[in-house]
Amino acid sequence: MTEPTADVAPPPSAFDITCETLIIGAGACGLVAALSAHEAGQQVLVIEADPVPSGSTALSAGLIPAAGTKIQRAAGIDDSAERFAADIQAKAKGENDPALVDLLASNAAPVIDWLTDTHGLPFSLVTDFDYPGHSRRRMHGLPTRSGAELIDALRTVCENAGIDIICERRATTLFRDSGRIHGVAVTRPDGGTETIGCTRLILACNGFGGNRTLVHRHMPEIENGLWFGHDGNRGEAVLWGEALGAATDHLGAYQGHGNVAHPHGILITWAVITEGGVQVNRDGRRFWNEAQGYSEAARAVLAQPGGEAFAIFDARIATVARQFEDFKRAESAGAIKTADTLDALARKLGLPAAALVETIASIPLGGTDLFGRSFGLTPLAAPYCGVRVTGALFHTQGGLQVNETAQVLNRDGTPFPNLYAGGGAACGVSGKSDSGYLSGNGLLSAVVLGRVAGRAGGSAS
Repeated sequence: MTEPTADVAPPPSAFDITCETLIIGAGACGLVAALSAHEAGQQVLVIEADPVPSGSTALSAGLIPAAGTKIQRAAGIDDSAERFAADIQAKAKGENDPALVDLLASNAAPVIDWLTDTHGLPFSLVTDFDYPGHSRRRMHGLPTRSGAELIDALRTVCENAGIDIICERRATTLFRDSGRIHGVAVTRPDGGTETIGCTRLILACNGFGGNRTLVHRHMPEIENGLWFGHDGNRGEAVLWGEALGAATDHLGAYQGHGNVAHPHGILITWAVITEGGVQVNRDGRRFWNEAQGYSEAARAVLAQPGGEAFAIFDARIATVARQFEDFKRAESAGAIKTADTLDALARKLGLPAAALVETIASIPLGGTDLFGRSFGLTPLAAPYCGVRVTGALFHTQGGLQVNETAQVLNRDGTPFPNLYAGGGAACGVSGKSDSGYLSGNGLLSAVVLGRVAGRAGGSAS
């Protein structure tokens, strides 16, 4: 992959086209920002580098954590933005900007209610298992629990509202003069260039996980992991920010995933672990506290022989996991192995049978193991299931610093007057490393900052 072009230059004397609010990126952040800006009365244009909108969102389960939604209340779940913020900070060891945490935690529920009530997105709660770090069940998703479904739904709503989305246009140059952004240059599929002028610009474009140079520079501990994110995440936002003198933070933070079916490259939901499953290495032995989370699992798995592990669970847990489209794809692809005995499962996975049997028998039901993980009272039982997995980098979490209206900040803390950021372009709330990643943080930042940036349209004219 060639290094991205991310230049900053003075504006041209005239632009090919102009708009009020220009949004780079048609992932969840960009589409939510477009809806919000449109509702605020702005003339909106969204440009997208891919042939169709997708981004990292389309590769995810599309789950958005939110506390205090109408859906939660209907389910009898007592939750609050304050509790949600405390969970975020606890996972990140207090390393996050409290103002940003409060902004995301307090606006998540209104965003879900707005998307549900105003735009008809059929969100529902994941109520049959817990995600690590969340003290309440607050993960909201669409019926197939698929990020692709979320992107398709948001795109349909935008198109029905008459919002222009132009695909196959990759932004290469930001035009700046007198401290303001005046527009961008984009490349077309034929190699030609177009210029777009704007009153304000929202960077909803990408992180930098697909840029191996930046990954090596900022997060060398995961650089050998499978790149499981969107290849369009090449880091233009960070590179533009550096050229503009913008403030960045937590560039070493990332969302990993240590449960990606290998070599199939299909995400295996962490429900197979939280419901009582375990991970073992090639020797059939457990090697860490799986309750820490799937982002931390990426490094733990990569540190094992061959950079691989095996998730072991049972048919009861597989039933829970089948609500996720990815898991059903993994079953169809033959990644999930099943057997009536652990000996037979070990043979199918290429593991030493005696060691696997001993490992499963040593699970302290109703107690805590030597790694510090607590287990429930339900044992793994036949038929047993297993899948070979590896560790992967899914998304970077650091990025441009923004304020309470999603404006990008200079290094001296002052905001750029008409430059906004969200999604992978902005710093999220995962602390300094993967250990601070709380499930759903990426989409939380995307939809909330997209909503905030879009609604701020009247303040940047």
